Amino acid sequence: MSVGEMLAATVPMAATLGLEFLETTPERAVVRLPDRPAYHNHVGGPHAGAMFTLAESASGAIVIAAFGDQLTRAVPLAVKAEIGYKKLAMGVVTATATLGRPIADVVAELDAGERPEFPVEIAITRDDGAVTGEMTVVWTLRPNK
Repeated sequence: MSVGEMLAATVPMAATLGLEFLETTPERAVVRLPDRPAYHNHVGGPHAGAMFTLAESASGAIVIAAFGDQLTRAVPLAVKAEIGYKKLAMGVVTATATLGRPIADVVAELDAGERPEFPVEIAITRDDGAVTGEMTVVWTLRPNK
């Protein structure tokens, strides 16, 4: 099962929005939100809540891809998120997530008994490439006790 299939199966909101997981590696996750009228806002583009869910889902996908081998000893949790809406989004939008810290550094903190935090940066773009939003989600790996 791919990371995208796993997230769609375990995170009902991702499945509800019909998110398409196009690429999921430890270096990058790319997720697309289809253009469906049920997800539109008052100006005909994707609702801010749908865009937030898209970006947060992309961040979760890269976290699972990067730290999936740590899930037996730690639980990934979002600590905080901040989003900025830059331009009007219309049609299909795509979120591209990247890790803000080296994987090895995060795992070293976990190995030292700490609860590491790390940012994931996400750009939300229209089909024409224009950045319509930017989001940062800070994640932690909470050690199992």
